[in-house]
Amino acid sequence: MGQRVLDRVNEPADLKRLSWRELRHLAAEIRQELIEVVPQTGGHLASNLGVVELTLALHVVFDSPRDKIVWDVGHQAYVHKLLTGRKGRFRTIRQAGGLSGFTQRAESPHDPFGAGHAGTAISAALGIARARDLKGEDFDVVAVVGDGAMTCGLSFEGLNNAGHLNSRLIVVLNDNGMSIAPNVGAISRYLNRLRSSPGYHFLKGWVERFLRHVPFLGLPLLAFLRRLKSSFKELLIPTRIWEEMGFIYIGPVNGHNLYDLISTLRAARRVQGPVLVHVYTTKGKGYEPAEKDPTNFHGVAPNGEAKVSAPSYSRVFGQTLLRMAEADPRVVAITAAMPDGTGLVEFARRFPGRFFDVGIAEEHAVTFAAGLATEGFRPVVAIYSTFLQRAYDQILHDVALQNLPVIFALDRAGIVGDDGATHNGVFDFSYLRHIPNLVVMAPKDECELQRMLWTALEVDGPVAIRYPRGAGVGVPLDEGRVTLPLGMGEVLRRGAGGALALVAVGSMVYPALRAAEFLAQEGIEAAVVNARFVKPLDKALLYGLARNFRRIVTVEENALAGGFGSAVLEFYERKVLTAGHEFLRLGIPDRFIHHGPQQEVRAALELSPEGIVRQIRRRFPELWLVLEARPQEQEVEEETASHPA
Repeated sequence: MGQRVLDRVNEPADLKRLSWRELRHLAAEIRQELIEVVPQTGGHLASNLGVVELTLALHVVFDSPRDKIVWDVGHQAYVHKLLTGRKGRFRTIRQAGGLSGFTQRAESPHDPFGAGHAGTAISAALGIARARDLKGEDFDVVAVVGDGAMTCGLSFEGLNNAGHLNSRLIVVLNDNGMSIAPNVGAISRYLNRLRSSPGYHFLKGWVERFLRHVPFLGLPLLAFLRRLKSSFKELLIPTRIWEEMGFIYIGPVNGHNLYDLISTLRAARRVQGPVLVHVYTTKGKGYEPAEKDPTNFHGVAPNGEAKVSAPSYSRVFGQTLLRMAEADPRVVAITAAMPDGTGLVEFARRFPGRFFDVGIAEEHAVTFAAGLATEGFRPVVAIYSTFLQRAYDQILHDVALQNLPVIFALDRAGIVGDDGATHNGVFDFSYLRHIPNLVVMAPKDECELQRMLWTALEVDGPVAIRYPRGAGVGVPLDEGRVTLPLGMGEVLRRGAGGALALVAVGSMVYPALRAAEFLAQEGIEAAVVNARFVKPLDKALLYGLARNFRRIVTVEENALAGGFGSAVLEFYERKVLTAGHEFLRLGIPDRFIHHGPQQEVRAALELSPEGIVRQIRRRFPELWLVLEARPQEQEVEEETASHPA
C-alpha cells in the first residue's frame, strides 16, 4: 500500500506542491480519515465532510498563518486542523488533554480566532483586517461563515460595518441549507434562490463557450458584457442585498469543485475591498448516511459510549411541554435553531402553529417571546445555557423589567463535557439570579424537572429552569400535573450532632447525598438539603440550618463567583447569622473549564461525591480530629475502669 497524500501534508505550504490529481486524492483521504476517527472520538461529522474541498482550496490560495482564516463557530474546522500540523494528534480531538473540537488560539498559530458560538467570524475578521490596515501590513483576512450563522444579528452587524469601513476582507458563505437543523427564515429562502438559479449558470457558461470561439472580438465583447453583467445578474440572481451593503458578490460556486473554488478565491483575493464568495456545499458529502441524514450526523457520539436506560432531560422536557400544551392553549414553544437538541421535534409536529424556530438568533427569540407574552400567551424559550448568555439584555430589559410570564428552559447547564469551554453552561445562576422579578430553579432529577415546568406555568412572571446535559437519574416520572411550593427546598437527610449541613442545588444534589453517605461511614452525620430554588431562596429553611448546624457547605455546578453559594452567604450576612458559623462553597472555580468527558471533568473539579468529601476534609479537618480522638478516650476510660485507684 502506497503512502497517502495526507501523510505528506504537514503544513498548508505542502498543498501548493500537489497536482490537481493529488488534491482530489487528498480530499478522498481526508473524508476517510473523518469517517474513521470522528465516530470513535465523537464530534461534528457531517459539517466537516461538507467543507473538505473548500478547506483545501482556502489553504491552496491563502498563506496561513500569515493570512488569517477565521472559522465561524469552529466545529467545521476539523479538516483545517488536519492540514495545519495537527494530524498527528487528530485522534485526540475532544478528548481530555487533546485537540479542541473548535478553533482555539492557544492551540495553533493557524487559529487566529477561537469560536464556539455562531455569528462571530465576520466581526472578528473585520477587526483583524482593520488592525492590519492601521499597522500598515499586507495580508489577507478570510471569514468562513455558514448560512445558519447568517440568521445571527451579529453577522449582519459585521457585514454592515465592513461595507462602511471598506477594508479588504473576504467573506466565504458556506451555504449547505443547514445549521444543525434545516435553516429557517427569509435569509434561508433568499439563499435558496441564489443556490438554485439555473438561468444564470446557463447564461454564464454559454457566454464563456462563445467567447472562446471568437479570437478577435472576444476581449471587446467580454468588456461590453461586463458592463451589462450586473443588470443580467440582478435579473436572474438578485444579489443586491450584498452589494447594497458594500460587498462585491461572487457566486454561487460549487463547493465540491476544487478548480472552480481555487479560481474563484484567487479572483476574490484581487478585490480591493469587501467581497462575499457564495459557495454551496452538501452537508455530509461523501458519506451516504450523513448526506441522507445530516441533522443526526451533525454531531455523533463516540462508539462504545455507555447506553443509559433513563430518558434524557431534553426528552423529559419535550414530553412534559407536550402535556402542558395539550392542557393549556396559551403554551407556545420557541427555539433558536435547536429543535432536536432541546427535545422539541415532537412538539413541532403536534403543534406546528405554536412552535417557532427563529434560527440562530437568541436575542430575537427572547424579545419575540416577550411580545407573545404581552398578548396572553405563555412562551417557553428552550435554549442551551451557554447560548442564552447572548440574550442577557433581552432577558433583563424586554422580559424581566416588564415582569412578563416567559419560561426559560436552559438545557445543557453545568459541565457539558466534550465541547468544552465555549459550551459549558456554568454561568447561568450568576447572570440570572440578580435580575429582579426572575424566578430561578434547578431540578435534582428528571421528575423534579417535570414539576418545575408545571410550577413555572403558574407563576405570573418570568421563570428560568436550568438542567444538565444527558440522561436523567432514572427516577419514576409523574403521570399528571404536580407542582412545587414556590421558593421552598426540601430536607433529604436530617443529619445529627449539629456538625455539618450540605445545601445542594440541581445536578449536585445526588452527589451531595452520596457524599453524606461516605461521611456517615466515617462517623459524621451530615444533613442534606435540596435547595431547588436559587431565587427566591427558602429563608425559613436556611434559618433552620443556621440554628442547628455550625458548618454549612453549598454545592453547585455553576461558577462560584456570584452563584448559588454566594446567594446563601449574602442571605446569612444580611441576617447577621454568620457569627460562630463556618462556610464552604463548592462549585466551578474562577477559570474556563476545557473539554473532556463530563464525569472526568466533574471528578477533576472535585464535584464528585468523593471530591466533595475531600474538600470538606480539607476545610474542616477538626471533624476528623475529634473522631480520631474518640477511640483513644474510650480506651483510657476502659483502662481506668479496670484499674481503679
